[in-house]
Amino acid sequence: MNAQVKKTQVGIVGAGPAGLFLSLLLARQGIDSIVIDNRSRETIEGTIRAGVLEQWVVDLMQELGVGDRMLHEGHFHSGFTLRFNHESHHVDARELTDGKAVTVYPQHEVLKDLLAARLGQGGEIVFGVADTALHDMDTDRPRITYRDTATDASCEIRCDYVAGCDGFHGPSRRSIPGAVLTEYSKTYPYAWLGILTEAPPSYHELVYANHERGFALLSTRSDEIQRLYVQCDPGDELAQWPDDRIWAELHERLASKDGFELIEGPIFQKSIVAMRSFVCEPMQYGRLFLAGDAAHIVPPTGAKGLNLAVGDVVYLAHALEEAVNEGRQDRLARYSGAALARIWWAQRFSWYMSTTLHQNREDTSFERRVHVADLDSLVHSEAGLRYLAECYVGIPPDTGRLH
Repeated sequence: MNAQVKKTQVGIVGAGPAGLFLSLLLARQGIDSIVIDNRSRETIEGTIRAGVLEQWVVDLMQELGVGDRMLHEGHFHSGFTLRFNHESHHVDARELTDGKAVTVYPQHEVLKDLLAARLGQGGEIVFGVADTALHDMDTDRPRITYRDTATDASCEIRCDYVAGCDGFHGPSRRSIPGAVLTEYSKTYPYAWLGILTEAPPSYHELVYANHERGFALLSTRSDEIQRLYVQCDPGDELAQWPDDRIWAELHERLASKDGFELIEGPIFQKSIVAMRSFVCEPMQYGRLFLAGDAAHIVPPTGAKGLNLAVGDVVYLAHALEEAVNEGRQDRLARYSGAALARIWWAQRFSWYMSTTLHQNREDTSFERRVHVADLDSLVHSEAGLRYLAECYVGIPPDTGRLH
């Protein structure tokens, strides 16, 4: 049976943050794209994930006309709190970074907004595909083939460029010859047990706690639902963490001398999240360009995952605009190097936050004391606080800061 053939300027594999932001950015420049994903729309929109948006991402969503719900439902935080030795230290990011802050707005809500906007523009997004494969990436006629499970039809997308935005397990990165790629990875000796609970906020901003029993994070989801995390062992099972144990650990690890009280509520979701760092270089091969989790993974401690993905496609959209509309390839040729400079900056921050705030069973008692001393030196140094706040609110792409 002959494949159904479609043609577009940019084929995008993956309808996550990277793929959807890229499709909207390209559409703004009059560049056509087709997005495919192996998940259903309901699965994409229903996979609950936390989300901390850097200031420039919030600004970009407003520019793209997809920020109304975020402005209404998001939680805007001027800073965050570091808690160690049972003492709280507020990091005033807005004051330290000339007015920048972060917005807590779950990633799946961002995806709902992006999907509605792109489909509302008449953009083509094909859900539930199977057997996706990339072909001829090292030529000027790359192709994407897949099976449309809704019709069981074999399909082919012929395009000028391909964006691999399909996550760590997708086919895009595997389409680059192994001899071309260098991969860097680290697996951390701890994990996060995350919960969602029906309760009002216990605090007005995120709290990152270093405690001798392990790390804890107090976050928020809405006025009625809160998200919290406790450090656990990567080999733990959810059955080892009944609700009473979770609340006991959270109370212990988040306790402070200022009288903080954690508000409990019914727990309706639990999950254990492994922690790792991963980067592949380069992020391009011929007409294929990787973005987001297809090229890099960060531990969640630094809240950089979604923001890094959007940064990638901002670079890539500008480069594709020059290539498609002006016939200039020089910016595309520099894409990998430009994106990786920002990625390694974020990897370093995420690694630092993770190793400093968590209890590592491989550390000696000396190293544990050094981590606390490190935190103490940060919160009592204006320069240290400024750097920490700058890292937290993020550096926008295309500022030249990291090139």
